[in-house]
Amino acid sequence: MKIIDRYIITQFLKNFLGALSILILIFVFHTIFTYIDELAGRGLELWIIFKFLFYFIPQLIPIIMPLAVVIASIMTFGSFAESYEFAAMKASGISLMRVMRPLIILMALLSIGTFFLSNNVIPVAYREVYTLRSNIAKVKPAMAIAEGVFSNIGEDISIKVGKKSGDNDQFLESVLIHKKTPDRVNRTVINAKRGELKSAKSNPNFLQLILEDGTYYEDIKTNTYETQQKMPFAKVHFKKYVINLDLSHLNNVDFNEKTDATTYKMMNVGQLNYAIDSLQSDFKQNITDYGNNMFRRTGFSTAPPSPPIPTDSLPQKKKAAAPIEVKSVAQLLKMLNNGEQQRVLEMAMNNNQAQLDNVEFRQSDLEYRYKLMNLHIMNLSDKFALTIACFVLFFVAAPLGAFIRKGGIGLPLVFAMILFLSYYFIGMFMKNIAENNTINPALAPWIPALILMPLGVYLTARVATDKEVFHFPLTHKLIVWTKDKIKKVKGNKEKVIKSPQPTKLNNE
Repeated sequence: MKIIDRYIITQFLKNFLGALSILILIFVFHTIFTYIDELAGRGLELWIIFKFLFYFIPQLIPIIMPLAVVIASIMTFGSFAESYEFAAMKASGISLMRVMRPLIILMALLSIGTFFLSNNVIPVAYREVYTLRSNIAKVKPAMAIAEGVFSNIGEDISIKVGKKSGDNDQFLESVLIHKKTPDRVNRTVINAKRGELKSAKSNPNFLQLILEDGTYYEDIKTNTYETQQKMPFAKVHFKKYVINLDLSHLNNVDFNEKTDATTYKMMNVGQLNYAIDSLQSDFKQNITDYGNNMFRRTGFSTAPPSPPIPTDSLPQKKKAAAPIEVKSVAQLLKMLNNGEQQRVLEMAMNNNQAQLDNVEFRQSDLEYRYKLMNLHIMNLSDKFALTIACFVLFFVAAPLGAFIRKGGIGLPLVFAMILFLSYYFIGMFMKNIAENNTINPALAPWIPALILMPLGVYLTARVATDKEVFHFPLTHKLIVWTKDKIKKVKGNKEKVIKSPQPTKLNNE
């Protein structure tokens, strides 16, 4: 390796690793602030929190890696141009592409590493974070009780609350509890307007649920039918009622326990290909089965009508009454009395409404299946598009840094953020509209790179030939020519206005 190549790579790696470290630190703090409610106040050990952050960092690679490449490229080439090192290289006969050659090789290796992380590391890290968050939620029952849905606390109690409040969500409103009896049957229902969760002072393994202003309802199980009829249930109104919740099973949470849940973010390329093929086959089969089912519900037969049998070949029997040919619904209704007509119309309306409800349900189901299939396709395409994006951003940022001729983290950082945010928001917009198949989901992750690629080619060509980046000679000539034409037209109009009017001579 030549000295100049070693020098260029060293300067780039210093800026790249520095930017990468700062970005990781910033996003780690952002992650802590985002998940502070799940991590704080639960009595978690430090190694669990560090494990959560350690597995969350790989998920930030699709954001951190392109941004670090942009910042390092602009800072490196901006520093070369500012200290006239770039001019010295050109004076020595070293072109821009020769300067970029070692970094192009480095970017190829970086792209391979990015694909490896995206394909092998990120799915595993996402699964670990998913499992860890599920286990952490078990440590604090107040977080396990969601608003508006039933949440299981242990095996015997199911709780639904309308609203939670307080610093630790300890105050509950509109509490509804279903409790199983020792025979494992849901016979007890408790309804209260307010509730509060408190830790039991005598035993830390128990949590007190204090209910106020409610009703206790229980079905009475008896041995005979007569006794059951005399006392079918018991109902009691209370001002205050205390339930002790056993939390001993929550204190034995295994934070190393693995989960069997699998989503598209937990899959590598091979698994995604298999899942996409299965989803597409299932989607097509689902549409075919639904179409056949709808056709069978119409009552029409798919079998062709049998050919008519000659009357001469039939034995001589008593002729049956000729069937009546019905040509319209109105003619059919006239054949029925008023009661039959009403029953037929009600049956038809009910059948139509059932079919309409079924179609609406199937439409939402197919939309969900279509969206899920598109998410798998986008995630697969994104693994490859991310590697190309690093290349494209490098070819945009490197000549841009040489053009602005500034090193450090001032102006280069501003240009880097503008460039990266343009790439990021275009990608987010395209992925969002691709979920509903507005555009091809396989193409959506590639669109930001395809948009920035012409800009990278243009900037590299302009800087390599020592031309002004924003100088367009043809456009400039066209503008000057247009201005000259406008001036000439105005000058001719002024001459016409100022010319003397001809006078009429009177004949004597």
